[in-house]
Amino acid sequence: MSEPVLSVENLSLRYRVPGGAIAALRNVSIAVRQGEVLGIAGESGCGKSTLAAAMIDLVGTNAEVTSGVVRLNGRDILALSPVDRRRLRGREIAMVFQDPMTAFSPVLTVGAQLVDFQFNLDGLAGREKWRRARDMLARVGLSDPDHAMGRFPHELSGGMRQRAAIAAALLMRPSVLIADEPTTALDVTMEAQIVHLLRQLQADYRCAIVIVTHHLGVIAELCDRVAVMYAGEVVEEAPVDALFHDPRHPYTRALLACDPARIEAATGRLPAIGGRLPDLSSPPTGCSFADRCGIATDRCRAAPPPRVGLGPDRNALCHEVAP
Repeated sequence: MSEPVLSVENLSLRYRVPGGAIAALRNVSIAVRQGEVLGIAGESGCGKSTLAAAMIDLVGTNAEVTSGVVRLNGRDILALSPVDRRRLRGREIAMVFQDPMTAFSPVLTVGAQLVDFQFNLDGLAGREKWRRARDMLARVGLSDPDHAMGRFPHELSGGMRQRAAIAAALLMRPSVLIADEPTTALDVTMEAQIVHLLRQLQADYRCAIVIVTHHLGVIAELCDRVAVMYAGEVVEEAPVDALFHDPRHPYTRALLACDPARIEAATGRLPAIGGRLPDLSSPPTGCSFADRCGIATDRCRAAPPPRVGLGPDRNALCHEVAP
């Protein structure tokens, strides 16, 4: 088995807020290897986007990493200087953000920005950078890349902007591509096209992809492995087929049960997980899911759950899961 290109090891991060702090990530450990697609799933507020931002060290100024490391090709990027971290972004690790409209400056053309994104490519003339940008737009499926190069972001549709954002992320041929909810702002037809595009690009460039999404269909269609997050923790990690066919953590089972695609008979109500997320300004002593879990015991509420190994690349954070 190859070494991970990107690994997060026991990462804990909190956001400083008036009156205290919110424990957004708690002892998170995941890894992704070359040519692999790792999905990060979970309901809103579970820490998915914070984890994605932490992988590239783009968290807010009120964020504080209290423990853990993020290794990119063996180097802890959190220990690097700000200058060295900036050199890594784009060249070795890149990110596609959730909102393609805010990914670009509104006052510069898409072409000018794609050329600027190649600023640290030494030895290339401006004309060659323009050609590389134009070719990448064609590669991600824009039918008239020359026209798109001269347009401002607001003159492109949402799907075209998202394709341009993916092109920008791939221009430097990074070894890791992080996509944070890349299909959220798109209609279902364009969503399918973007998923197909990411699959093609992964096959062509053999980069590792980390995709953050609440859409279980995207996970099933695109990913090799999936990490399920709840309240700032990874509660289950498994190969995607194993997770969908045999979920082991109670939260994973509840999350899958809420997928409308699994509803077989007509019903007047959509399934939902009862209760609320715990207050992460004061995390619970025991299992974070205990108050919403149908099989929780007193032990679950009193003591932190162990991480139970369930096979190759598979584990769950639960008292009640048997190996």
